[in-house]
Amino acid sequence: MHELAITQSIVDMVSERVPDGRVVAVHLTIGRISGVLPDAVRFCFDAVAAGTPAEGAALTITEPPGRGRCRTCGRESGFDAGPAICACGAADVEVLGGAELIVTALELA
Repeated sequence: MHELAITQSIVDMVSERVPDGRVVAVHLTIGRISGVLPDAVRFCFDAVAAGTPAEGAALTITEPPGRGRCRTCGRESGFDAGPAICACGAADVEVLGGAELIVTALELA
């Protein structure tokens, strides 16, 4: 479960930026093709945040779908899992979105 280490890194980053304050909410974007399971991050968050400025903070996660552009025909399309295959049959798809893992905002008390 690499999500535990990822969640620990997020809480560490938040704690470094807000050492003397209290975080009310953490907002994340975790793309559906990032390989990170949002439910696992949610499960780990409270335990990892205990004793830090993020203790008790709300966690909001936005999950954008995968998006890609076919390098063969130029068509853009969405996908959520597995290898991206264009409607033209080509598998040479450039990923445009959905692979991100970003702390988008912090709300402070």
